[in-house]
Amino acid sequence: MYDVLVIGAGPAGVFAAMEVVEREPSARVLVLDKGPEVLKRVCPGVRKESGCIRCRPCLLLCGWGGAGAFSDGKLTLTSEFGGFLGNYTGDDEVGRLIKRVDDIYVRFGATEEVYGARNEVFKDLQRQAASANLNLIPAPIRHLGTDNCQEVTARLHEYLRDRIDIRLSTAVSSIRTKEDRERRVAGVITADGEEIEARFVVAAPGRGGAEWFSGEAKRLGLRLGSNPVDIGVRVEMPAVIMEHITDRVYESKLTYQSKSFDDPVRTFCMCPHGEVVLENNEGIVTVNGHSFSNMKTENTNFAILVSKSFTEPFKEPIAYGKHIASLANLLGGGVIVQRLGDLHAGRRSTRKRLARAVKPTLPEATPGDLSLVLPYRHLVDIMEMLEALDKLAPGVNSGSTLLYGVEVKFYSSRWEVSKELESGIENLFVAGDGAGITRGLAQASASGIHVARAILKRL
Repeated sequence: MYDVLVIGAGPAGVFAAMEVVEREPSARVLVLDKGPEVLKRVCPGVRKESGCIRCRPCLLLCGWGGAGAFSDGKLTLTSEFGGFLGNYTGDDEVGRLIKRVDDIYVRFGATEEVYGARNEVFKDLQRQAASANLNLIPAPIRHLGTDNCQEVTARLHEYLRDRIDIRLSTAVSSIRTKEDRERRVAGVITADGEEIEARFVVAAPGRGGAEWFSGEAKRLGLRLGSNPVDIGVRVEMPAVIMEHITDRVYESKLTYQSKSFDDPVRTFCMCPHGEVVLENNEGIVTVNGHSFSNMKTENTNFAILVSKSFTEPFKEPIAYGKHIASLANLLGGGVIVQRLGDLHAGRRSTRKRLARAVKPTLPEATPGDLSLVLPYRHLVDIMEMLEALDKLAPGVNSGSTLLYGVEVKFYSSRWEVSKELESGIENLFVAGDGAGITRGLAQASASGIHVARAILKRL
């Protein structure tokens, strides 16, 4: 019998476990994750030894540190971005939680430098963006880098392994509830059939477990709402085109309202001098971006995502995102890459045409035609934003710019929960991106702390 059992060793799960044990050292805490230790999470796609071989589980998404350990390592130090935690706690409390999160990351080795100061240079960039119908939103960012993020995550593991029980490479099959009518959590059942009892369960399965999480909610009779579905492309170009922005703010949070459909479109996860990488989401290969602290490329990449909200009877946002991504996999055997000039000309890219474009940092992507994959509405929204970005950073809308598809964020299903993030089952809490509560490293970690504090009151 454990006091607290955490499903998922990503930022939300790790910070939940850490908050419990630091405030109540006698508490018996167990963390389960279907992936391995962070230093054993070696992806052949990242090493460029081969393309994605569809590992199950994906080593970029699963294991100690979760997807956050292999993200670009950006801590967005504001309540304005990164999820919906403020809807439950209020923005002021999110700010305090993020401050606690930031202090912990710095304590375990995060860089001291913070980008995004609201100075005259930033205001000038805002004015330029506004003239292009873009909104540049201020966001203080502490950038760890993918390599340093893994080191910080490894130090957290070393610190916690003597204070709590950690079982990696252990998948959870289902969440158990009491057999009486109390609707109270009882523990979990692993994929090997082992039953583990716990007074409190924190379900924080991350992006890699989002689909499993939705299935469990339906099985348990819990109500699910739907977040907007975020689908788009990863854009890559010479780093010099964006340097007048990235040198000042590192990651520019730019939003745009499309003229054709009035859809919200935004940049996401800008990676100056970074590289484009693959992710495997339960057999569906998608694209992402990384930047490193100690290794630079000649390119900068970022995502352009279209957020689309659906109404009843639609209830399958993750399935919708996977369906779009699977079309790219069907046509290209994985991720498709296309020159923007070829997209404008209505033709697919070929290896010969790609030789006239930016040198790709993901050479295993298949040249193809994204207009056969993305819905027309999404394609128009993306091309409109590229035109707007070109006014702020001339060269973005060049014919040699590369577009990789598809990038999808699988955090679209959100359980209906209390302000403490407790589900409809007593003592079953949810946290992080996999629960649809958050959309990034800082708020995911903060949601774990918020849940832990609610549990500590009951302990």
